Amino acid sequence: MATDVRKLGLGAVILLASSIAILATGTLGTSLPDVLAGLAALGLAVGALLVGLSQEDAAV
Repeated sequence: MATDVRKLGLGAVILLASSIAILATGTLGTSLPDVLAGLAALGLAVGALLVGLSQEDAAV
């Protein structure tokens, strides 16, 4: 099976950045503004979608 490395890499970076943003606020005891929290949650969804679609002939 061939993998689209660009989708996989971009999805992994977006997932990592969004996860760090969400987990860091919980660890530090601070809160994200609502807009940033929404963007981080959207980043998790987009990153997971890109990683899932990185396989050849993948369907959603």
